[in-house]
Amino acid sequence: MSEGTMQRRAQREQPERAKRLTRVLVCAAAVPVVLVAAGCSSDSGSDDGEGKGAAASASASQSASPSPTVRAAAYKKLPEACSVLSEKTLDDLAPKAKAGKEGSSDDVSTRGSCSWSSLDNNGVKGSQFRWLNVSLLRFDSDTTRGPGDELAREYYGKQVRDAQSAEGAKNTKSEPVTGAGDEATAVRYDLKKKEGAFKQQTVVARVENVVVTVDYNGAGLAGDRTPDADDLMKDAQKAAKEAVASVTEANGTGAASSPSASKSPSGSASPSASKSSSASASKSASKASDKD
Repeated sequence: MSEGTMQRRAQREQPERAKRLTRVLVCAAAVPVVLVAAGCSSDSGSDDGEGKGAAASASASQSASPSPTVRAAAYKKLPEACSVLSEKTLDDLAPKAKAGKEGSSDDVSTRGSCSWSSLDNNGVKGSQFRWLNVSLLRFDSDTTRGPGDELAREYYGKQVRDAQSAEGAKNTKSEPVTGAGDEATAVRYDLKKKEGAFKQQTVVARVENVVVTVDYNGAGLAGDRTPDADDLMKDAQKAAKEAVASVTEANGTGAASSPSASKSPSGSASPSASKSSSASASKSASKASDKD
């Protein structure tokens, strides 16, 4: 091949090599851009995974939170209502009474009651009537309603108010009682009936998560003298303290010590209490006297 022919061939191939070199350089320059894009895409995926993981962890933490709790009630049971008073106390308050009449209850561990009726017949001189009733109500702690002692405190207040609002009550008086559980209130009033003049005494006491209510009334029938209200009140308070002690003993020694104990008697027992009294106590007095 002549020299002139080789030179012309080299001149034709030179542009082709230049084009191929240009394509190689362009591809080489594009590689870092792709890698950078791939890197950004990879970082973005990592962040998204961490975000989802954090959200899942927070959700799991919330679902694992503990259920609501409430402090346990101090007292778990009640004594038998007809056994809370000693024989001597019963002889003093209802001397002619026979065995106590136990009230109906669907759960004796949470509620119970017992009543005694006494009629001392003095012939032409008339008769002395006495009626005594002790009721017990225990409250369990509940996560929805609250601690047992607070539920008992609410019921205690209601019982006192009921004892101050009986229909037909006269000369109603209220006073705090010491030595009967965490708080106690005594309410007294007069009630006129066709059988005679009745003197009603109601003592409401709370010890921990248990409320004790003592209703005690007396009357002189068929012309006999009306009993002294102060004497009846002393007897009613004695019975209430004895019933409270029975509740404490039924739950073991030391069970009465609790931060829920009130250092002062209930405010509802103030001398300015309403001049009405317990509708339930009034009905009880009426029912008891009607038997005679």
